[in-house]
Amino acid sequence: QAVVLHLGCGLDGRFFRLRPGPGVQWYDVDSPEVATLRQQLYPSAENYRVISASVTDPAWLADIPNGRPVLAIGEGLTMYLTQADGLALLRRIVGQFSSGELQFDAFNSFGIKTQWSNAVVRRSGATLYWAVDKPDDILSAVPGTRLLAWVSPFDTAEFDLVQPAYRMLARVMSLLPATKYMAQYHRYAFGTP
Repeated sequence: QAVVLHLGCGLDGRFFRLRPGPGVQWYDVDSPEVATLRQQLYPSAENYRVISASVTDPAWLADIPNGRPVLAIGEGLTMYLTQADGLALLRRIVGQFSSGELQFDAFNSFGIKTQWSNAVVRRSGATLYWAVDKPDDILSAVPGTRLLAWVSPFDTAEFDLVQPAYRMLARVMSLLPATKYMAQYHRYAFGTP
C-alpha cells in the first residue's frame, strides 16, 4: 500500500522488472520528450502512470494521491538539478505525504568540481550543479527527515565484484572523505512509519 515516484526515470523499466503488487500506485516522472518516448516503448499497466513534466515543476505533484506512504526514488538525478530546485522538490514531497522515504544518489563538491573527468557527463555535454557533501545538507534543509543510510559505493558488497584494479583504486580513494564520498547513496525517512 504505497505510492512510488520514480523521479527523472529516463527509459528505466523498473516498474516492469519489479511488477509491484496491486497496492502500489507507480508514477514515472520525466520531461515531455522522455515521457512520449516511454509511452511508445512500454505498455500501459494497471496502477502505473507516466507523468510528462520536469521534476522541478511543482504542479505535477498536486495530482498524486497522498493517502499512502511514498517512496521517492531519484537515480542519476540530483546532480543535474540546482540546489534550490533539488531541495524544493524534496520539501514538496515531504510536505505532500504523511510518511515515506526519499532515496537518491548524489555527488559531493569534489565530484561536481571534477565533473570534466566524468566521461558520461563530458560526452553528453551536460552540466552538474548540486553537491551534497553530507547528510546534514539534507537533514538541515528538509525538515522532518531522518537519515536511514549514507553509503559510499566503495563500502558496498557489490563493489567487491569489480575488477581488482578498481578495488585497489577504491582503497586509495577511500582514504580521503572527498574522494570516498564523491558519489554516494542517501536514504531518508519522514513522518510516522
